[in-house]
Parts: sequence; C-alpha cells; structure tokens
Amino acid sequence: MTTHKASPLGGRLVTWPVMVLAPFALLCGLLIVRRLFSGIAAVSALNGGYPWGIWIAFDLLVGTGLACGGWALAWTVYVFNRGEYHPLVRPALLASLFGYSLGGLSITIDVGRYWNLPYFFMPSHFNTSSVLFETAVCMTIYIGVMALEFAPALLERFGWRLPLKRLNKIMFFIIALGALLPMMHQSSMGSLMMVAGNKVHPLWQGYELLPLFSLLTAFIMGFSMVVFEGSLVQAGMRGRGASETPLFYRLTRIINLLLILFIALRFAELIWRHKTGYLWHTDRFALSFWAETALMALPLLIFNLRRSRRDARLLFIGALCMILGAAFWRMNYSLLAFNPGGGYRYFPTASEILITLGFVAIEVCAYILLIRLLPVLPAQRPELKSIPAEVEHEPTHHH
Repeated sequence: MTTHKASPLGGRLVTWPVMVLAPFALLCGLLIVRRLFSGIAAVSALNGGYPWGIWIAFDLLVGTGLACGGWALAWTVYVFNRGEYHPLVRPALLASLFGYSLGGLSITIDVGRYWNLPYFFMPSHFNTSSVLFETAVCMTIYIGVMALEFAPALLERFGWRLPLKRLNKIMFFIIALGALLPMMHQSSMGSLMMVAGNKVHPLWQGYELLPLFSLLTAFIMGFSMVVFEGSLVQAGMRGRGASETPLFYRLTRIINLLLILFIALRFAELIWRHKTGYLWHTDRFALSFWAETALMALPLLIFNLRRSRRDARLLFIGALCMILGAAFWRMNYSLLAFNPGGGYRYFPTASEILITLGFVAIEVCAYILLIRLLPVLPAQRPELKSIPAEVEHEPTHHH
C-alpha cells in the first residue's frame, strides 16, 4: 500500500499566514538594501570583538542545522535503504533548500566588503587552509545539489518528461554528493570555534569533539524538523491527505539513538576534562547547560510513551524540544557563551533582529506557496478507503 506519488496541495495561495508574514519579508528586503548602500554599521552592532553576531549564530549555524532534514532523510532512505521514509524526502528537501539559501544570503550581507565576494570563485584567490573557505565552498555546491534534487518536482509540474528522464539518470550521483557535502561543512561549523580557545566557556569548548557535536546536532535538528513540519502540515490538511504520523513515530527510533549519543558524549567530555564543577555554579552558563540538556532529554521520555504512536501532538512537542535544545547549543557555543575580552559587548540591533525574522518569514511563505503549487507532499491514497477492515487492524500501515 505504500506509494511515493506526490501531488500539489492546492487551495488558496494568499492565506492568513502569508498575509501576516509578508510584511516582515518586505521589511527584511528593505533593510538589506539599506545595509548594502549605507554599510553594515547602519543596521548592525558588530564590532572588533564580535565579528559576527545573530546573522551567523542564528541565521547560518541554527538555520542550516534546521535545514538538514533533506540530508538526514537522504542518509536514511538512500544510504541505509529505508524506503518507507521516501514520502518524507521531498517536503524535507524543499525546506532544506530554503534554509541553506537564506543561510548563504546571511553570509553575503554579513561580509563587510561584499563587493570582494567574486574573488571567492577565482582559483587564484582560494585559501585552502581556511575552515571558513571549506565551509563556504561546500555550502555553495550543496545549494546547487539540492536545487537539482528538487528539480523533478518542477519538471513533473510542467510535464517536461525528457529533461526529467535525463536528470533521473544522473540522480544517483547527485544524491551521493548531497549526502557527503553536509558531513563536511556541518562538522566544520564546529571546527570554527576550536580556534577561539578560552574565549568560549568551558562547558561548550569541546575542542576536538566540537566537529562531532556539530554533526550530531545537524542530524538531530534535521530529523526534528521533518517531524515538526510534517505535524504542522498534517494539522493544516485536516484529514484531506494520508496520515504520516506512524511514519514519524518510527523515525523517532533513530532520533533516540542520536539524542542518547549526544548527551552521553557531552557529559563524558566534561568528566574527562574535569569541567563538571562548572555545572554547579549559579550563573547563566550553568543554567543554559541544564536547560539545553533537559530539552534534549525530554523527547526520550515523550517518544517512548505508547500514546505517541498515534498522537501527532506528542510527536510535535518532542520535535519542538529537540529543535530548541539543539538550537540553544549552537547559539551558546557560537555567541552566547563567547567572550572576546577587552571590554567588548554585543547585543543585536532592531534591524538585525528584523532581518532575521524576515528570513524566517520568507522561508515559511515560500514553503506554503510551493507545496500548494508543486507535487511536494505525499498524494492522498483513496484506495485505503475501500479496505476499512485492514486499516482498522493495521493502523501503522497508513503511510
């Protein structure tokens, strides 16, 4: 009964979420134009001690982590051959494409002399010993790879069969490249803060383990976004499509292993380097550590409740906890637990915050519009209605 056919959701394009978020997207565009013509100081509070702020810590590090759903599912479906999760790939891939594209845009507006960006594409100016260069190269290529992976949805919508057939012949290579590239740049995002040394609080300065922590949080955030977005879409469809809740529940078995591994390694690193004393300080760093740990541990309890097998609300809550916990860890190690010394202070300006909110608004609006226009979501399967007895006795087969 499993099918991988997708279809447009249809319905009105201009809905209330689009109308609410569109002004934020427009304001974001205007502020970016102001930044490009008036300089970064016109919209940002960055300084010599804090060369990057919320645009990098949240828009890039957290944003691309949340955009790892397509990559995480690519490993699950194509590497580990778990084909039952294939219906979830295309929605996750679309969210990933937007997340990474907007993450790349945040880098562009964060670069002080953005007019020098063309040098990045000139081999004579390559700085191959730079972690930032490796991250930027992998992200740039990966955005193009995701565009090719999502292209079949566009080709199907317009009925372009010949280009679709040719693209499918090389899709195995594109998928393999797409599974490899995030392994490189997501781990490198952890390597970036290794060189910061003691400027990062000991509870987050994991040195050699930072790349691994960054990679694990990418997997955790990717899978959690698949469940989170899927639950929201199911709620919005209100029964008009096939329920994917049992499929999301089976995905939590993989998530549980990742959560246990991350939490165990976090505490093992603290014990090995004799840093457990920091856990009992009555400061914001200890509170932040226990808060993010609790958020990462709570889904282990939620996902093991029997009710969560059929209750999409519990899966939604568990996924939200993982998103907040992993995002909080990335914000801490890159910004909140970073102290450059020298009396430097940083707090994002209203313009920085509005640009960040605008990025989120752009992604949500574009996602809503495209799932209504393109074959992204799993198609409704009316054939299930003709066999109510089987459905009644095997509710976990509704995927």
